[in-house]
Amino acid sequence: MRLVLASAIALQAFAFAPVAIAAGGDSSPPKPTNTTKKCFFGRVYDKDAGRCVKPDKTNFTEEELYDAVRELAYDGQFENAQDILRIMDQDDDRVLTYWGFTYRKMGELDLANAFYSNAIEANPDNILARSYMGQGFVTEGKTDLAIVQWREIKARGGEGTWAEASLREAIRTGLTYNY
Repeated sequence: MRLVLASAIALQAFAFAPVAIAAGGDSSPPKPTNTTKKCFFGRVYDKDAGRCVKPDKTNFTEEELYDAVRELAYDGQFENAQDILRIMDQDDDRVLTYWGFTYRKMGELDLANAFYSNAIEANPDNILARSYMGQGFVTEGKTDLAIVQWREIKARGGEGTWAEASLREAIRTGLTYNY
């Protein structure tokens, strides 16, 4: 009986434990690089130059900039992440999602929701923006609005993803996730 009960508890915990994720959609936390180990003031480590540089003073690819934003956000350096976001394509729904994420983590929920809304307008299938927006609604006690986003995630094929599972858990428990 104990084994069955322990197995059921473990299975339930596994079913409701969202995989760690940062803004952007990757399934694991970013590994710290020299960007967060050695660089200060929003600078990004340039492997080719072997030093920390301002992100707009080098030839970083968009993906490298996304990685730097994600790493800085995961490290709690929201303003530094925003400094990089400023030089990126402001019409890109991933950039808008990152803006929303950083503002939400800084406690600016109205601003975060404006960016999430713009991300969703640019790409209605952006389930990560929907999840983060829903988690913000949970934080504000607006569970009904969070449920609307959760249903949209499921309707858009996101059932079982981190975005869906983490929002479902936030609605169920009232606890939100950083990533």
